[in-house]
Amino acid sequence: QVQLGESGGGLVQAGGSLRLACAASGRTVNRSAMGWFRQIPGKESEVVAAISWRGGSTYYPDSVKGRFTISRDVAKNMLYLQMNSVKPEDTAVYCCAASQPYYSGNLNSPTSYPYWGQGTQVTVSS
Repeated sequence: QVQLGESGGGLVQAGGSLRLACAASGRTVNRSAMGWFRQIPGKESEVVAAISWRGGSTYYPDSVKGRFTISRDVAKNMLYLQMNSVKPEDTAVYCCAASQPYYSGNLNSPTSYPYWGQGTQVTVSS
């Protein structure tokens, strides 16, 4: 079983930066694809970044491309999301998610990830 815990959320001004972290415990996620999703009340969960289990492929939607960067530290069992040039519309609860080992399917679908953290709130003020 995998437990995920996010940190690093908070209040930031538009144009600023924030770095989210996701710590995995229970078992290693070094062979799992991982993703960051954001959830806004009343809207569907949206992927903002994903990385393949080998780390060689990443995915970003157009809404964050060039501003957000996903990375992982396999030695520390950690996942990160660097958020730059944030906008008020980035305000959401951000959750990290992990796939089963060696998963190579659709990285941008929530159904690809059986393991989820509780989320961390990011609020961007204008």
